[in-house]
Amino acid sequence: MSTTQSERLRELLEPLVTSQDLDLEEIAVDSVGRKRVLRVVVDSDTGADLDQIADVSRALSAKLDESDAMGAGEYTLEVGTPGAERLLKEHRHYVRAVDRLVKFQLTEGGELVARILKVDDDGLDLEVPGVKGRKATARRLGFSEVDKARVQVEFSRKDKNEEEA
Repeated sequence: MSTTQSERLRELLEPLVTSQDLDLEEIAVDSVGRKRVLRVVVDSDTGADLDQIADVSRALSAKLDESDAMGAGEYTLEVGTPGAERLLKEHRHYVRAVDRLVKFQLTEGGELVARILKVDDDGLDLEVPGVKGRKATARRLGFSEVDKARVQVEFSRKDKNEEEA
């Protein structure tokens, strides 16, 4: 997708997404055979439920139908959320990932898997899980030290309410 088309779509769609109390995270136009697919990823601090996704999808579809932003050809509109193993790019993404396990690719090389405990303007307070029976350790990581960060799926993590009971 050309930068101008991407910018044009963002300018067209972002006000509608924000009016639904959601953030426009990503826009991508992909060609699948002879068809095109417009993928729009939305999210919020509390997540997006199916009703919100349906509402924003209808609003985006109507707006796209009245504009020529996608050109004359057919396309499919897909609206969804970032998914379980989302890539963290913006400050708000880190805030939303508090209490989640994250795999960090560090700018100086190497990886770190840790749970985000707190986020501020400069970086992250982390809990690095202990290995082989050792206790977890605290670590501070500045945003400048992070090359990439991705939320990890946890299948056996206890819910906070279970831990407090």
